[in-house]
Amino acid sequence: MLAGRLVRLIEKNSEKLARELSEKVWNSPRCSDLRKVPPDELQARTREIYQNLNNWLMDMTETEIEHRYTELGARRAAQGVAYSHFLWAITATRDHMTGFVQREGFSDSPMELHGELELLHILGQFFDRALYYTAMGYEQERARIGTNLRRRRDDHQAAHA
Repeated sequence: MLAGRLVRLIEKNSEKLARELSEKVWNSPRCSDLRKVPPDELQARTREIYQNLNNWLMDMTETEIEHRYTELGARRAAQGVAYSHFLWAITATRDHMTGFVQREGFSDSPMELHGELELLHILGQFFDRALYYTAMGYEQERARIGTNLRRRRDDHQAAHA
């Protein structure tokens, strides 16, 4: 796969990319709610996506992506992170990665350009799935939290009736 060289380049630069993205996310008012997430957890998650990009893009099944990202969405909901802030962080991750590919792609030939475009397409598909499954997990967790709150309120009212 022509895009493989670019994936390896991203993985090779994973620490730098993760550091840059973390600074971008932490300093953005659109992501300020992510301060509710422990910094080491956010750093680990950011590094994970860059360091294991080939695995995420080529080896993971739809079911594995669904499981990982519904779990992540539920976790952020439980942490009280606003979905818009969470969504912006995922979008910033995608934009940061595609910006790197565009800067470092070295598309000097039609074949290299094809590899770059192929990777950008695969990245787009991956992030579309990630966004969908995080939304599912987030919604499921918010519904669960709402049900628990209603149950507690009803129990409280019944006890004091």
